[in-house]
Amino acid sequence: MAAIYDCTVPAELLAGMRLSRAAIGRGELVVIPTDTVYGLAADAFSADAVQRLLDAKGRTRQSPPPVLIPNLRTLDALAENVSDAVRSLAEAFWPGGLTIVVPARSSLMWDLGETDGTVALRMPADPLALELLAETGPLAVSSANLTGQPAALNAEEAERMLGESVAVYLQSSAPETAPAGLASTIVDATDPERVSIIRHGVITEAQLREVIGDALVDPAAPVAPDPAAPAALEPPAAPEPPAASAAPPADESA
Repeated sequence: MAAIYDCTVPAELLAGMRLSRAAIGRGELVVIPTDTVYGLAADAFSADAVQRLLDAKGRTRQSPPPVLIPNLRTLDALAENVSDAVRSLAEAFWPGGLTIVVPARSSLMWDLGETDGTVALRMPADPLALELLAETGPLAVSSANLTGQPAALNAEEAERMLGESVAVYLQSSAPETAPAGLASTIVDATDPERVSIIRHGVITEAQLREVIGDALVDPAAPVAPDPAAPAALEPPAAPEPPAASAAPPADESA
């Protein structure tokens, strides 16, 4: 049985972090605390590890996991372009409970599943998660639960669902930055001119609008036509909804 390490105990913290780094390096799975719910983590640049994560949860490649990152610099390294709205949101709410879906750099050598060229990024506020990310680099992290079950709020709940599919479980104190069980807010920023909410969570719509104003739009709202374009005389078509792969389902993102 995989061990649960109580990271509030210094000796167990040292052992748990050391073993977690080693497990990630071997392409294995680790359960970690975040500032929202507990997450199931794998090396984002190991296709085998990501597939192991999906298999452990009972997900398909049509539900790619989000990626947790250690700092704002990594946003520029992983996103094809970073709009002013995205940068403003990241600076305002990272580290914290906001997941931002952006176009992924085409040069990245990874395979997260059927992403349609996007990646969902978040910088968590949990110090243990950030310490691990600083040493491992970006981690594919989905909520630590079987698909269809509630997200785990501690390592014991995660272990009951995921069992031996996980190499190391890290247990920490209860998160202080988010209400228990409330996951991150997810926004679609794949259009550089528009940001829309995919899932409501710990960051409210009012907080988002305070930062980016009218760049935050209703995803069902039509796009205003360009007056210079010939097609502007035609009624504007409703926009395509975000691709299913652009963001994880409601129970998938920590």
